[in-house]
Amino acid sequence: MKRVLFVDDESNILSGLRRTLRPLHKEWDMVFVTSGKDALLLMDKQPFDVIVSDMRMPIMNGVQLLKEVKERFPATLRIILSGYAETETTLESTHVAHQFLAKPCSVATLQSTVNQTTALCGMLANQHLVSIISHFDSLPSLPRLYVEVTDELNSPSGSLERVGKIMAKDVAMTAKILQLVNSAFFGLPQHVSSSSQAVNLLGIDVVRGLVLSTKVFSSFDQDAQAGIDLDSLWEHSAITGVLAKQIAASEGMNRTLQENAFLGGMMHDIGKLVLAVGLPDESSKVAELVATEDLLSWEAEQRILGCTHAEIGSYLLGLWGLPGAVVASVAFHHQPGLAKNDSFSTTTAVHAANALLHDREESDVEHRTPRLDLDYLQQLAITANVSTWRKAQQALVS
Repeated sequence: MKRVLFVDDESNILSGLRRTLRPLHKEWDMVFVTSGKDALLLMDKQPFDVIVSDMRMPIMNGVQLLKEVKERFPATLRIILSGYAETETTLESTHVAHQFLAKPCSVATLQSTVNQTTALCGMLANQHLVSIISHFDSLPSLPRLYVEVTDELNSPSGSLERVGKIMAKDVAMTAKILQLVNSAFFGLPQHVSSSSQAVNLLGIDVVRGLVLSTKVFSSFDQDAQAGIDLDSLWEHSAITGVLAKQIAASEGMNRTLQENAFLGGMMHDIGKLVLAVGLPDESSKVAELVATEDLLSWEAEQRILGCTHAEIGSYLLGLWGLPGAVVASVAFHHQPGLAKNDSFSTTTAVHAANALLHDREESDVEHRTPRLDLDYLQQLAITANVSTWRKAQQALVS
């Protein structure tokens, strides 16, 4: 059973939550308290998988509480559940909350959010890694893109269109801005899947506050982080996203699924960035093992960490509430058969795009096994389509 702690200073709201959530008592062990102080005292005595806190509380508000939880219990999933929204407080919460839900919140929404996110924990047996990943509130960006976006926002003639285009080139900025724009705090009626659209919907003042005041983005220190070539990672991620979208389009997927394929392709290697930032020594060892024993990166990661950048990246994106199809495509982009799909999906598009691009790069290495999982494609009865995808790949990189 998942242990879930609810915090709200209004006892009548807690009573209502307790009644509403009673059908879940066989799935969740739930505890209800009326202050941040009581919540922290309880957490000192026993672990909780999830904490769901109101934003506006006296003495210690939701942001202050979750900041303490983040530092002291980083593996706990942190959710803000609030009917109160003020821009400054909302922006502050972006550093401490994994997900944001608005009151009134249905049982189905709360249940889905908690269950989907905590289910990802099973993918990572390494609890040290879970704590490190859960502690991230953002990831560093490519230095030149970080400078470009801050300069654009500092400029009196700063343009939302230009800001959106810059963010769209950066994996870290895209992941974070999509986490925020799709949160309940901004109350948008649609799901947003591109950073350009996100920037337009949020507006220049909110984006400027996020970047310049709240500092949800930062610049990657290449000298301090060994074991990763950031420019190559970004270039490969960007072209994988474009190719995955083209493959999805060629298979007749609708616009939403095409956008998910693009986003999954762009995000598929984000776990490598998490490793470089959170575990730089291990990241360096992985790079060493790849070079000395001629392993694929994910094979070396499995040997050193007991998991791969695929699981690590999907865990972070799942914590941040990105679409399930995108999270799955990141998790299974090397081994799509584990996703148990019985038809073409976002995972198929991302796997194919990544594999075809890598196979092309390594075509002159005779002993390399092609990365495209032909057995998986055969099960879906789509192996005949590979030639079409390969032509799209060749047109992209010619």
